[in-house]
Amino acid sequence: MTTRPNDPTTAPTGRPPVVDRATWQAARDELLVREKAHTREGDAIAAARRRLPMVEVDGAVEVVGPDGPVPFLDLFQGRDELVVYKHMWYDGAPHQGQCEGCTYAAWHLKDAVYLNARGVSFAILTTGQWDEVVAYVEFMGYTQPWYSVRGVAAPVGGSMGYTTCFLRDGDRAFLTYSTTGRGNEPFNGSFALLDLTPYGRGEAWQDNPEGWPEGRGPCWFWRSDADGNATWGPTSRPVPQWTRPGATPADTLGRHGHHH
Repeated sequence: MTTRPNDPTTAPTGRPPVVDRATWQAARDELLVREKAHTREGDAIAAARRRLPMVEVDGAVEVVGPDGPVPFLDLFQGRDELVVYKHMWYDGAPHQGQCEGCTYAAWHLKDAVYLNARGVSFAILTTGQWDEVVAYVEFMGYTQPWYSVRGVAAPVGGSMGYTTCFLRDGDRAFLTYSTTGRGNEPFNGSFALLDLTPYGRGEAWQDNPEGWPEGRGPCWFWRSDADGNATWGPTSRPVPQWTRPGATPADTLGRHGHHH
């Protein structure tokens, strides 16, 4: 396509075509039909999710928090429902060496007040030793409750990197739902907003028009150096860490051979 500076129907390379408002509105309305269908299908999937069976778990199993060992049932805080994010942990790694994806997810939920208003409690679980975990939580400034589930069997403990839901009935607790991978995206409101923009997440797997900026590796923006440049190198940190006081450039990630 030839681009002439004074031609309003064209645009520079790598950008959407320029059209008049009526033409834009027609295209927008056409996409809206698909968006509404997507929303309705999401509602239908959520309805099916509410109809899943559940598995009883040991509500008395002890997890370790700020007050020492407490029964898992305490995490409900007297409410009937509980959502947990299971944060990966690398033993002995400095703050900058902890999981960038889990850091990104946990950073997005600063306050569970709206969950609480619906009778849902929230907590973050991890397999880290409590003394390491509490130092990390303090450094990050996290306000949600954290607990160590080191040595605790699934589904309270077990594999990390999951969003998991539980239901309480008196002194009984039940597993109702668990998801991982892209299933964790509801935590990451930034993903949803990026998906609304012309360039999206800027990742190589995206279906982009020809001429768009070349995508980079999945989650390339999860770590950056002190200047904000995305990098997985030794001077990188999970991006949210740079907002914390004292987050200086790091000499080492504290772990090797690991990629998100």
